[in-house]
Amino acid sequence: MIPFLAAAALALMGVHAPVWNDLAACESSGVWDTNTGNGFYGGLQIWQPTWAEHGGLDYAPRADLASSDDQITVAEEILRDQGWSAWPECSRRLGLSGRWHAAQPGDTLQSVADRFQVPEEELRQLNPGAEGADAGAPLVPGTLIRLP
Repeated sequence: MIPFLAAAALALMGVHAPVWNDLAACESSGVWDTNTGNGFYGGLQIWQPTWAEHGGLDYAPRADLASSDDQITVAEEILRDQGWSAWPECSRRLGLSGRWHAAQPGDTLQSVADRFQVPEEELRQLNPGAEGADAGAPLVPGTLIRLP
């Protein structure tokens, strides 16, 4: 597992997989197909109504039945909607906070700024190391962009 500070630094740089792996390690000991019967499923312990609300049923009936990549895709939607508070204890332990957007194919900082109605310059200041953020270039899909 990547140490906390390294994971946080990687998240700021737009590398998303280590952050989700660290979160899964905290939530479920990294077992992506876990079903303990508590109503939360998969590596990221996603509550069933949240899974359905954020498009999870497009992948599998429950998170524990989906691949880790599909769980992360749904988690990115949850993150955009609820922020890291969707995973209150583990996000606190890992020092994660606020709302984030996982870049989609074709996203630029300007298009993200427009979508969330925030100044592009503010996104640039919050995300100085975002891959592909220079000169209007497309962001690397999956890059986590911190939102104000």
